[in-house]
Amino acid sequence: MAGLRKASAYTKKTVVPFTRTSKKKGKSYVKTIPPQKIVKFNMGKEGVYRAGKLPHVLNIYAGERAQIRHNALEACRQYINKALDKELLGQYFFRVCVYPHHIQRENKMLTGAGSDRMQTGMQLSFGKPVGKSAILKPGTLLFVIAVPTEKASRFARGVMKKVKPKIPLSIKIVYEELKTPPTK
Repeated sequence: MAGLRKASAYTKKTVVPFTRTSKKKGKSYVKTIPPQKIVKFNMGKEGVYRAGKLPHVLNIYAGERAQIRHNALEACRQYINKALDKELLGQYFFRVCVYPHHIQRENKMLTGAGSDRMQTGMQLSFGKPVGKSAILKPGTLLFVIAVPTEKASRFARGVMKKVKPKIPLSIKIVYEELKTPPTK
């Protein structure tokens, strides 16, 4: 299996969402759907968060318009979850707030000697589904991290700074201290 194209092939492109799937074959524009790479969206102790015992919350927002692939979101999720679990021993709540709906397409091209005679070039270049991505606007909420103390929130901010290279867009980290338990 060939590797993925680099993220810059998709990240900053403006795109019409390609998401239409249906159980009825004739109504579906997308024939095959790539599997979702993000395994979990809520990690840590959600009950403790809802009870209001994790008052220090970091909200991570998208700073610009872009696409982020599901494998990049999964890499961020794994790193953040592992770091928080190791440091805070389960006393945290972490949520991935975006869901990758957009199905990315790729027009496969042959490389190597003699491949130019087998290639169709740009004829029928619609492409085959290769992955999923989330289309983000500026200000879209990416992640929520809730921790018990201010010291833990500084640690979580440091973890987010280490994750920044995995995300193909600028992010904005907003800290807030909750006085009442969250409603949803």
